[in-house]
Amino acid sequence: MAGGRFFDEMRGMDGTVREPYREVARWIEDTPDRRMEQKRREAEILFRRLGITFGAYGAVAGHETAIPFDLIPRVLSQAEWRRLEAGLIQRTRALNAFLRDAYGKREICRAGRIPEAQILQNEQFVPLAQDLDLPGGVHAHVCGIDLVRTGEDEFFVLEDNVRTPSGVSYMLENREVMMRLFPRLFADNIVLPVGRYSEALIETLKAAAFSGASDPCIALLTPGQYNSAYFEHAFLADEMGIELVEGSDLFVDESRVYMRTPRGPRRVDVIYRRIDDAFLDPLSFRPDSMLGVPGLVSAIRSRNVNIANALGNGVADDKSTYPYVPEMIRFYLGEEPLIPNVPTYRCAIAEECRYVLDHLRELVVKETHGSGGKGMLVGPAASQAEIEEFRLRIQADPAGYIAQPTLALSTCPTFVEQGIAPRHVDLRPFILSGREVVIMPGGLTRVALREGSLVVNSSQGGGTKDTWVLGT
Repeated sequence: MAGGRFFDEMRGMDGTVREPYREVARWIEDTPDRRMEQKRREAEILFRRLGITFGAYGAVAGHETAIPFDLIPRVLSQAEWRRLEAGLIQRTRALNAFLRDAYGKREICRAGRIPEAQILQNEQFVPLAQDLDLPGGVHAHVCGIDLVRTGEDEFFVLEDNVRTPSGVSYMLENREVMMRLFPRLFADNIVLPVGRYSEALIETLKAAAFSGASDPCIALLTPGQYNSAYFEHAFLADEMGIELVEGSDLFVDESRVYMRTPRGPRRVDVIYRRIDDAFLDPLSFRPDSMLGVPGLVSAIRSRNVNIANALGNGVADDKSTYPYVPEMIRFYLGEEPLIPNVPTYRCAIAEECRYVLDHLRELVVKETHGSGGKGMLVGPAASQAEIEEFRLRIQADPAGYIAQPTLALSTCPTFVEQGIAPRHVDLRPFILSGREVVIMPGGLTRVALREGSLVVNSSQGGGTKDTWVLGT
């Protein structure tokens, strides 16, 4: 909203179009709203034909819907992207170094940079992952790092996702649909491609095999068709040419994992798991889990199978660990962070908790183990009753919450019922760590479709956009 209190990524404060959006702005001006609406309907039909759906948690079992897709792309210049790319690689390297250390000698704790209790007393710490020597030292093979923008050169990391980050299939299919609907627009712009993600992912997973074999057997483990991200699981398995399996399709014999096939058992070397730690192995974690594979942890510890991402990664992306990531970068890499954190108050610290309780109306409060926009208070938009409810929650369990200032998230032009209007966005790039670190240019832009809303999660009514990184 040019001239407003939010940074608009297309127009400057004086209303002039920023250079990366020059061709897109011209296209918007030349395209009547009725034409946009027609293309929006075509996009919805395409998504449904492609089977691109999202089953929101809490919905009726089996009920799925298409995530709203906005036709107007978000555009980053090559210079903007290069700065982000360097910061994302730096952060991913530090997170992997921390995970190796957290399940190793914990040198960062011995140096006094992170309290050892932050690791050992964290609910996400998995003792069974201690001293695992993983290929290449990689624990977080797939990272989704959420970024927000507040100004021309102001980007912040909002959170790290190194357990089972989702959303990359929407990044890929958003591009496919845009290219089908607006081929001329792509002809007028040089947009860096994202289509080789699946190829890069399979190479990353191959590098995770303990055996070092050139062609290891890889399977994607899904909780099943009622999981909210099941479309993505099926999509990625198909794109990579690997088997999509559920826990009942696998079994362990003599600490080796096998997949049931029509031609008999086939040994599996790497499992790309999309199941949380607690459900992976009923012999090691939740005994009531019907989703996992009995004996899987024994096979991992025997180095007969590897999983991506590794066991226990939640200790690195837990929101109570997030404030320590800049220190990880300094300790492991000897560098200053290239993309800063959002200032964060830890309610586990008495003084910071008092500040949070006194300023709930101004802050965003998050559960340390929360995700998907759930368990969150946006103070400026909350009712007095909601604020008082969160006050009681924090007082009952201070360590379960962090708080951050309410950021003035940037806006991008978005086609809504009223026409073209600014809506708040974030960005989730996907970073792969195998023999090398690979990032597809751009990532998944999520957009808060409700006017004034700062919550972009699809589970909370948000939509998505195609994200362009210009080649020149």
